[in-house]
Amino acid sequence: MSTYSAPLRDMQFVLRELAGIEQVGKLPGYEEATPDTVDAILEEAGKFAAGALSPINGSGDHEGAKWHDSKVTMPAGFKEAYKQFVENGWNGIGCEPEYGGQGMPKVVVAAVQEMWKASNMAFSLCPLLTTGAIEAITLNGSPELKQTYLPKMIEGSWTGTMNLTEPQAGSDLALVRSRAVPQGDGTYKVFGQKIFITYGEHDMTDNIIHLVLARTPDAPEGVKGISLFVVPKFLLNADGSPGARNDVRCVSIEHKLGIHASPTCVMAYGDNGGAIGYLVGKENEGLKYMFVMMNAARFAVGLEGVAIADRAYQRALEYARERIQGRDLADGSGPVPIIRHPDIRRMLMLMKSQAEAMRALAYVVAAAHDAAARHPDAEERKRNQAFVDLMIPVVKGWSTETGIEVASLGVQIHGGMGFIEETGAAQYLRDARITTIYEGTTGIQANDLIGRKIAREGGATIKAVIGIMKQVEEALAKQPGEEFAAIHAGFSRGVQALAEAATHVATNFSQDIKGVHVGAVPFLRLMGIVSGGWQMARAALVAQRKLAAGDGDAGFYKAKISTARFFADHLLSQAPGLAATVIKGGAGAMAVPEEAL
Repeated sequence: MSTYSAPLRDMQFVLRELAGIEQVGKLPGYEEATPDTVDAILEEAGKFAAGALSPINGSGDHEGAKWHDSKVTMPAGFKEAYKQFVENGWNGIGCEPEYGGQGMPKVVVAAVQEMWKASNMAFSLCPLLTTGAIEAITLNGSPELKQTYLPKMIEGSWTGTMNLTEPQAGSDLALVRSRAVPQGDGTYKVFGQKIFITYGEHDMTDNIIHLVLARTPDAPEGVKGISLFVVPKFLLNADGSPGARNDVRCVSIEHKLGIHASPTCVMAYGDNGGAIGYLVGKENEGLKYMFVMMNAARFAVGLEGVAIADRAYQRALEYARERIQGRDLADGSGPVPIIRHPDIRRMLMLMKSQAEAMRALAYVVAAAHDAAARHPDAEERKRNQAFVDLMIPVVKGWSTETGIEVASLGVQIHGGMGFIEETGAAQYLRDARITTIYEGTTGIQANDLIGRKIAREGGATIKAVIGIMKQVEEALAKQPGEEFAAIHAGFSRGVQALAEAATHVATNFSQDIKGVHVGAVPFLRLMGIVSGGWQMARAALVAQRKLAAGDGDAGFYKAKISTARFFADHLLSQAPGLAATVIKGGAGAMAVPEEAL
């Protein structure tokens, strides 16, 4: 089993050269996020990930979380690692300083979170859900709720959960049946069952703050009648300390394909008279509030795809350097490390190039989120928010689908040993598999992309993004050499394919709604590949400038250009075919009668 090593050089390059960390640091409230401060944060985060989280990743997967009599015991080392995580202040790095957070920009938090996810995805899910709950309370909770719960949650002494799903209500939350009955004193009694609740029960903190969707009496039908409630595991004493146990318990945990150390709980509310809950915001607006958490969670899950891809790549690269097998095809020498075999090199480059492209896109989107929140110019805030809204389903959908593919390549590079659990390669693939499902499946992300983000506004935002891509295309055309000619050719084909597919979606959405939706996931993949290619092209242009200026680290910059060329040749080359599927693929999918399937 290898140890995780944070890709700090690439992270710093993306933050400085592509995401514009210096400009983010000039936004109101982010002045402390100087490049030097950010570098120091990343270095310390990398040390914690490698020293505290990575060593318990494999053992946590093997041991798993254990349930007994409504209690969940975490695997060995997790409680101690979480204690260190809290003591080091990592939980509040991106939270509001008013309640004890450090207030770092989202783009910095994204880089830090990538390290948690890569070194130990199961562990990282706990602070992920807490952060989402913090955000929902911060934006929508009453002053009393904020003062009561945020300091401890931001500190990490208490964790948070999202309780949406019920046995009959998965992706369709209109079917939620959980009830919340007002008690006349400002509290509610909550009744119902929730499933698939990540970290719904554990032994790492002395309280867990559940955010629960439920219906009040006489609430409207469907999603317009859902409210959001804070339901703590322990009710609080007058001094704010945990007191009496609330009527909420974990009745079981799921036995899963992956993320074994993350307890996925079935939660029962109100079996003994009703769980005391506190309304967040207004009645019947819970789904709107929960989507605040969900969008943040979707971006975070997209980062899981980035992280798993990078970790699988690190493990495969190490194995390919160590495994001696076969002879060199060119000169017959050997036996040689398998990294010298062309197909192994191809697979490694697929892993490397896609991990770098996904990282760059995610960080650029995170920086846009910061600008949307803090830029002093209203038009800039609006423009950046439109870009973020467009790209969230791409970051979530494309990065997670690609993360699975990259993890699978990691198993393949290991050969038969990849199928053996002890090597660790299989765990990355098993852990990655959930990422395309929770917080909205890839199909849901794709439907959101083509419907809400493209068709609803006539494709205005994506047209603007394509216009920016074409500026990069023009810059590529001015660069000398074979590598830039190849990057330009591949990127040009990709941009053209994306433009044609986007026009088709915007034009035909209403009159051929099922046919267009058949092409939704291929469109999402197309947009992911072209958007990733956009960032790889930008990286190559920066690298070329650095090389021309003699600006150190020539090997890193040359590799950036070569990796961008590989991405163009092997991935952007798929764009025309994906566009054809988007435009023409609907008829065949819907033509076969159900009974003939």
